[in-house]
Amino acid sequence: MHISGYRIVWLIVLFDLPTKTKEDRKRYTEFRKSLLKDGFRKMQFSVYIRSCPSEENADVHARRVKAAVPPMGEVRILRITDKQFGRMQVFHGKLKRKPEKVARQLEFF
Repeated sequence: MHISGYRIVWLIVLFDLPTKTKEDRKRYTEFRKSLLKDGFRKMQFSVYIRSCPSEENADVHARRVKAAVPPMGEVRILRITDKQFGRMQVFHGKLKRKPEKVARQLEFF
């Protein structure tokens, strides 16, 4: 959606963090909680999403994710447009769920 000079950007955070030790699990939990606190929501295991009203806002949230990355493991951030997000195909096995809703912003006239 493109409104008044703004373009919604989706940040998709994909991560693979170790969970072998108690300390690993603690760091995993802290990282996951930092994502939730910053407005991300779980899309599937180790994949979190967040919509941002602009590239500049996406930069802010990407920096926060980077700052929270534990010393071990791997974290990737993928940026896609609202249009690309809306074209995502979602397939389920026998259990059917509704896909995530596309973010909507208020329009100012």
